[in-house]
Amino acid sequence: MKKTLLIVCDGLGDRPVDGLTPLEAADTPNMDSMAKEGICGIMDTVLMGVRPGSDTAHLSLFGIDPFRYYTGRGPFEAAGVGLNLEEGDVAFRCNFGTLRDGRVMDRRAGRSEEGLNKLAEEINNIKIEGADLIFKKAAGHRAVLVLRGEGLSSNVSDTDPEREGSGYNESKPLDESMEAKKTAEILNEFTEEVVEQLKDHEVNQRREGKNKLPANIVLARGAGMKTSIPSFMEKYGLSAACISATTLIRGVSREVGMELIEVKGATGHVDSDIGAKATAAIKALDVYDFVFLHLKGTDEASHDGDFESKKEMIERIDREVIAPILREIKDATVALTADHSTPLNIKQHSADPVPIAVLGDVRTDEVKRFTERDCARGGLNRIRGLYLMNIILDLSDRIKLFGA
Repeated sequence: MKKTLLIVCDGLGDRPVDGLTPLEAADTPNMDSMAKEGICGIMDTVLMGVRPGSDTAHLSLFGIDPFRYYTGRGPFEAAGVGLNLEEGDVAFRCNFGTLRDGRVMDRRAGRSEEGLNKLAEEINNIKIEGADLIFKKAAGHRAVLVLRGEGLSSNVSDTDPEREGSGYNESKPLDESMEAKKTAEILNEFTEEVVEQLKDHEVNQRREGKNKLPANIVLARGAGMKTSIPSFMEKYGLSAACISATTLIRGVSREVGMELIEVKGATGHVDSDIGAKATAAIKALDVYDFVFLHLKGTDEASHDGDFESKKEMIERIDREVIAPILREIKDATVALTADHSTPLNIKQHSADPVPIAVLGDVRTDEVKRFTERDCARGGLNRIRGLYLMNIILDLSDRIKLFGA
């Protein structure tokens, strides 16, 4: 039986810009080597025509049906920062944003983290009748809000408008229950209190003095409640570990029973020490049956609409991650793919299938390059993400016979 390494480049898939995708334009000899020596295909991580969130995509990649187990993004963000939800809690994924003249001018407060820990500590002290509040900063400009109390519901709309230039949304109940009405009212009161507290805050005065955008609003989305998800050990009988600096992905991994491995210098941005993450993944295979390595920078560049930054990040992954993995790992199944496409022209997730290459005990095909269009001609054909675990575990000789 072989061990498995799953490498996911967040938002890697794209659409052509002037004839080429960033992956097609990049110099990727090591990824191409995987394509030549492995078996390739394209994959709908959730379903054909469904735009996957990073949370639902990763659940699916881990063989967990998101249509059955997904309740919202918030609980995974909470898990990712180490919060343990209680029955009845409602969790939200949040962004620090920039509000000017009643309009959201930047949903990520310029991506600057300066002073956000202090702001989060003060926001955590806000008191609102009807629920206890737990607020904690996550990676980058992100944070988590948990509402704890009786009679709450996750069936409420977001305050995050998910676009710049408009006002922030008023949360509304999505059903006629008193619980949803109460929760929406609490979230709206919380948002207004945050705006009031942060508008003249000394942290924001310092940020603006350095020509940085103020972080003067918290935008909430992805409400969800605690759910019970089968662990890797329960489902596959595997010990598993996750290497990621992204709060959401760490949360999903934690919820499916993976150990979280910390890596110094891993930031979840384009400046992340991805070489250190590759080294950690290679070492982790000595201990765990399954290792999951997540790389975020490709998605960040996509959301910013930056072709060159995405191309450069792909080339860094090729040099700093794939090269040492191919050099050091000799007897394991290694899969390289993405959780979703994030085309530069729309700066958000799309339903375009993602490329995948699997290296190991496989029937090789005629694919020579690891790109979206080349992999579409591969021997795996077009697969659904929910079946990826079975495929790679079969190639690792870890699947039992079905039938006589």
